[in-house]
Amino acid sequence: MQKTLLLSIAIVTAASALAGCGGGLAAPFDQLKSQPVTVYRLQNFEPPPAAMGPNGLPLPVPVPQEIQTWLGGVGSMLPPTLIPPGLLPGGTPAPTANVARFHNFRILGWMQVTDQGQKDEILDVFGKDKGWEATRSSCMYAEFGFSFGNTQPAPGQPLPLDVLVSLSCNQVQAFNFNWPHAGKMSPSSDASSRITTIVRKAFGG
Repeated sequence: MQKTLLLSIAIVTAASALAGCGGGLAAPFDQLKSQPVTVYRLQNFEPPPAAMGPNGLPLPVPVPQEIQTWLGGVGSMLPPTLIPPGLLPGGTPAPTANVARFHNFRILGWMQVTDQGQKDEILDVFGKDKGWEATRSSCMYAEFGFSFGNTQPAPGQPLPLDVLVSLSCNQVQAFNFNWPHAGKMSPSSDASSRITTIVRKAFGG
């Protein structure tokens, strides 16, 4: 009887230790399971007004090196329809009309995530410390945005918790909350791939 009791205690203790090692979601992501989640496609780079050459024609504006590297790496996992316009040779030019923005980046499209499994995947990516590494960039060319909560709150209601994601710059930027993974705002290669997959599923790419 005593051996059985000790064995039961040992099993419970081991299970608790494993749960601790696996780690739950960091705040505030641990409290967002029932909140609406909106995913945005963003124009990561807007060329400045082109300077005119001696022949009277506008000079080409180079795409930043970080974005070029992303297009040849993780960005190649996206279909051309989900690449921001104006980046691929011969592709659709970048928009010039005044459109809605998400933290100063043009919104190319948005989708509210309704599938709970997909919402859980998003929370798992952002809420687990293991998916984030020491910040290794200072640029911010955001391709995607994630908003947790009501994106049009009434007066007195809390603002949504927003995250800009720049895979070309290997970093994120948080708004309306403190990023929980101190000093680690660069997604790991696995987290980058998971974010890319999430976007493809959200927009049917």
